[in-house]
Amino acid sequence: MKQRARARAALIVLLAALPFSLMAAVTFGTMPLTLGQVYTALLQGPWAEVPAQEQAVHNVVWLIRLPRLMLSAGVGAALSVCGVLMQAVVRNPLADPYLLGISSGGTLGATAAILLGIGTWLGSGFVGLMAFFGSLGAAACVLLLAGKGLHHGSVRLLLSGTAVSALCSAVSNMILFFSHESGAATQILHWQMGGTGGASWQGNAALFCVLLPVVLFLVTQSNVLNVMLLGDEAAQTLGVDLSRKRWVYLIMGALLAGFSVSQAGMVGFVGLVIPHVVRACTGNDHRTLIPLSALLGAVFLVWADVLCRSLVPGVEIPIGVLTALLGAPFFLYLILPKRYGYGGEAV
Repeated sequence: MKQRARARAALIVLLAALPFSLMAAVTFGTMPLTLGQVYTALLQGPWAEVPAQEQAVHNVVWLIRLPRLMLSAGVGAALSVCGVLMQAVVRNPLADPYLLGISSGGTLGATAAILLGIGTWLGSGFVGLMAFFGSLGAAACVLLLAGKGLHHGSVRLLLSGTAVSALCSAVSNMILFFSHESGAATQILHWQMGGTGGASWQGNAALFCVLLPVVLFLVTQSNVLNVMLLGDEAAQTLGVDLSRKRWVYLIMGALLAGFSVSQAGMVGFVGLVIPHVVRACTGNDHRTLIPLSALLGAVFLVWADVLCRSLVPGVEIPIGVLTALLGAPFFLYLILPKRYGYGGEAV
């Protein structure tokens, strides 16, 4: 009962915190804005004809800051939900969205696009699209390698993910090693460190068109995910066949992480830390774990984006670097001094 009460309270707080965070975060940057200016610009809408003296503020809000903050919120929510999903599917508290080699596959796709020009026919956003295809391709390879072993547990899946990740990283490094393009290493490094500076409304729309239906569907699957934490044998005694469900959930996790990689590059630690923070506060029930993780991940990455733009004047810190710097110590604080449950077992 206490966990349910805490979950309801957390849901109310996060539902209020997310829109407030988005509005407040818009005020930070090289051009400081007030909440009143932001509110006025938001009421005017993106296509309004505004007086010349207000044009600069309007453009900063609608064309620069709001798109990147919406992207931060979407990526934070997607990676957090994907982390919840991966941890349930493989029954491993250290699983994160990149368990299936998705990060390495995305890096390979981006490397091939930047250095070899593959996918230029896809248009101006071909680098992001190639990263997305690389992520999905890596996840598909892991699923094929795991094969029928999925119904026996997660060991074969974990080993397949490790092998595919290593292979993708090796191919990416090989392409980079033989490349003679000046500045190639810098381009790839920026991609690997993540960033939301290239956000666009079109890319955000694509991300949210995947994120929202997947999250809603997974909430309806909460009972199955709860049973999945108990293991395959326990699920069979309860009459639940996890083999097909596991395939569906893995594909959905790959979609969430793949779209995130395609829009923001590699942003680590969000999918690992956020689900554990929510579990420590409200328990393991996926009916509350999924929506709370999505909201907390969105709020966290919105403020991480603010810190990236504000900590060092005139310099934007890569968001993937900042999430690791913030996430790793907090994760250690979470797990070292006290014990909390994961799937009925203390971690």
